Amino acid sequence: MAASTHWLATASAQAVLERDGTAFDAAVAGAFVLHVVEPHLNGPGGDMTGVFATADDPGRPVVLAGQGPAPAGATIEHYRAQGLDLVPGSGALAAAVPGAVDAWLLLLRDHGTWSVADVLRFAIGYARDGHPLLGRVAATIGSVAGLFREHWPTSAQRWMPDGRVPEPGEMVTDPEYAGVLEALVEAEGRALADGASRAAAIDAARDAWRDVVGPAVEEFVRTPHRHSDGADHAGVMTAADVAAFSASFEEATTVTFRGHTVAKTGPWGQGPVLLQALKILEGLDDSLLDPSTEAGAHTVLEALKLAMADRDAWYGEGADPVVLAHLLSDGYAAERRALIGERASAEVRPGSVPGRPTPPLPALRTSSALTAAPGSLPGAPGVGEPTVTSVGEPTVAAVPVDAAVDPVPDALGATRGDTCHIDVVDRWGNMVSATPSGGWLQSSPTVPGLGFCLGTRLQMTWLDESSPSALRPGARPRTTLTPTLVLRDGQPVMALGSPGGDQQDQWQLLMLLRVLVGGYTPQEAIDAPALHTTSMPGSFWPRTWTPAGAVVEDRLGADVVAGLVARGHQVTLAGDWALGRLSAVTRDPGTGLLGAAANPRGAQGYAAGR
Repeated sequence: MAASTHWLATASAQAVLERDGTAFDAAVAGAFVLHVVEPHLNGPGGDMTGVFATADDPGRPVVLAGQGPAPAGATIEHYRAQGLDLVPGSGALAAAVPGAVDAWLLLLRDHGTWSVADVLRFAIGYARDGHPLLGRVAATIGSVAGLFREHWPTSAQRWMPDGRVPEPGEMVTDPEYAGVLEALVEAEGRALADGASRAAAIDAARDAWRDVVGPAVEEFVRTPHRHSDGADHAGVMTAADVAAFSASFEEATTVTFRGHTVAKTGPWGQGPVLLQALKILEGLDDSLLDPSTEAGAHTVLEALKLAMADRDAWYGEGADPVVLAHLLSDGYAAERRALIGERASAEVRPGSVPGRPTPPLPALRTSSALTAAPGSLPGAPGVGEPTVTSVGEPTVAAVPVDAAVDPVPDALGATRGDTCHIDVVDRWGNMVSATPSGGWLQSSPTVPGLGFCLGTRLQMTWLDESSPSALRPGARPRTTLTPTLVLRDGQPVMALGSPGGDQQDQWQLLMLLRVLVGGYTPQEAIDAPALHTTSMPGSFWPRTWTPAGAVVEDRLGADVVAGLVARGHQVTLAGDWALGRLSAVTRDPGTGLLGAAANPRGAQGYAAGR
């Protein structure tokens, strides 16, 4: 079974499974297709995070870390000298070292069975021969057409070759990126011809990636270009930065909840937010864990605020494992649970850790653009409608668009984050959940000769030395990418995830509560009305928050919404089918029965299998 945010990626992954490839072969093939067909949501210049379990060692969840670090020249002093108080939301200064491609090839080498040539055949075909352009990609290009024409000519050439915005459904190609992938295949082929092992040949492809990409990036970013702050800056990434990065496998961070083990990244990502929220909610009655009710929605929102506050105070690369152990302990969860009252909190309330000074919180920035005008629900002050929402993340943009599209960047390319997702399970019991992201076509100018641009993950760091998420050369930014693996009795039973920046763990929490507590099927849980809080500093530029903010789908119901408003939540109505792009695969260890589910919002996600 395979499920992802785009039907062509799901179809490619399923084609691999049909030819006796493993879940890992299939996930790699599907992920490279996502780079091609969802270029506004991810790209080869971006990053990824995965969590998986193997049929040989099913009880040991493993994290695949494809999050590149800050370049050696990315110092707080340099950015401050550029007149910046935040890392920009677009432009090469926001770019971490590309990590996704190396991570996928590492997974293929150590856990797959196919060759680089075989898994890349699908992506190369779509890049060289063409694929139908998504309407959301066309809308994204249209929203930044002026930026491309005036400031990013290489992007204009790449995405507007005849000076116009392409039409939805138009066949588009990316021959330069196809050439990059073909160079990896050729490197593998030469190594095999010289007698190299399969693993060594895949490593040759990884080296080819570094050799091709690094010099092209270094040469290009030296030229100043427009960033989201409205000024022109040169990037700092070098070929040496690209060459120095290698993806890695890490032990997953886990907690138990209602007889299940939930596995996530460590605190270099936001994954433990989900774990903390589950621990806070674990001690409550089931009646308070139903997000479709007023009491349940309120309780979930308040638990998420507490977990997110700890994220912003304590998480970051190199976070003390003693601190994380305390944050995930039963005693600490009980302390935090006691803070949930009948009224909505409008504060950021991180907890304390014995023997550790609590780091200072980042500056809390509010934005009038994020404050919805009240009155969309008659007689219910404090309820409003957003300027624009998204199936990936509700985003206020300069250009109003339909509520069922992905985030539209502003005039300078800044996007409040989104990405894509893929889950795969095979007949042997291998299971993987992965969230590729970054390198959106609107992130920074297209690098000549590569056919893609760099990402913007460094915008999740702070230009404040005292923050655990401070910008530091060689350190990974605290990514929002956060796939999930669920185990029962030492066997993986579900892989799930969603695009959506700060909302990823929030929407996954809803799904887990509905499946593990409410008895929903995964598809029913994905289809159910969604909600999330915005009452925390955003991870994306300009890093604003909405005190007591809550975004809900209208289908939650007028009575529930009115009840949330009465409790003090500042509610934004998102539309009936607007929040989240969850997908999932499942496996029953007793019968071997496989399942998959995908998101109907946006009519783009797809689940397949047999």
